[in-house]
Amino acid sequence: MSSTLNHAQLIANNQSNNESSLTQVVINTRPVERAAALTDNLQAAGLTVVEIPMLTLQSRPTTEQDMTLMRQWLAGDYKALVIVSPTAAASGLAVWQALEDERQAQNHDNERKNIAINALQAPSYLIAVGEATASVLNNAKIEASNYQVLQPHIANNEGMLAMPEIERLQAGDKLLVWRGLGGRRLLVDTLLARGVHIDSIAWYERIMPVDAMAQYEQWLQGFLARNGMQDTSASQLKPIVVVSSGTAFEHWESIVRAVAEKALNQETARENPAILPYELSDFSYVVLGERLANMVADQQLSYWRVEDLAPETILAAIHAKAC
Repeated sequence: MSSTLNHAQLIANNQSNNESSLTQVVINTRPVERAAALTDNLQAAGLTVVEIPMLTLQSRPTTEQDMTLMRQWLAGDYKALVIVSPTAAASGLAVWQALEDERQAQNHDNERKNIAINALQAPSYLIAVGEATASVLNNAKIEASNYQVLQPHIANNEGMLAMPEIERLQAGDKLLVWRGLGGRRLLVDTLLARGVHIDSIAWYERIMPVDAMAQYEQWLQGFLARNGMQDTSASQLKPIVVVSSGTAFEHWESIVRAVAEKALNQETARENPAILPYELSDFSYVVLGERLANMVADQQLSYWRVEDLAPETILAAIHAKAC
């Protein structure tokens, strides 16, 4: 079972479902750096929230190839720059500023040498995926004399493709992407098929937190203890897992399967295992976008698809699913 909702369609559902959501457990798998707003919003609405991050962000060394791409962008080789996350924005801005400082030093331009980051001039459109990413750019006070920080109406691949600045890219045009390692294949594949040349700089990578399995196992033990080791197949008792990327879901899948296998092994060694063999299907899911929805649907799991990560959107999806 699945449904697709966006922020505008969902927010009206919030007011009528508080009672059913009071006993609902929600697992927030967002990285620690990005989890707080969602957790706070859901807790304020009366839900029980547990944070079990499935991703942690790890910086990658800046290579000479990365620097070459940055210099080419600053020279005007690209029609647009797409920035997909706050982390990518912060990392890219730091290198941008360093290159500007280097240029000023080479030019021995003492008058301009002390100008701060708000003097940076973008040579192309800046397109930020999401409010948080745009905020990093805007808070850096980049001067907007001949450009502005643009955003898609919906902060996902489909929303990006609908932007006029992306729609009009054609064969031979070049696009630069600041990102983390992996992700956003729909945007890249669609533009490549159109003949657009795409370069990207992966400022960081997303890896599984070292304590993710231990956190999940500890939570599951407590959850089962509080529920008396009951059969939780009834949909209203299923914990809801919020997942925002394919990589996070893959990590979640591997952990759930590993802990379930461990529980089955324990069952042969003791009369009362510490953990029941919980499966992926013992949870419901709120997932972001088409690609992730397809991944979950392929495993015949119960899910609700959303089109943005606004806490209000996710809360409304949870309320709707609890009905």
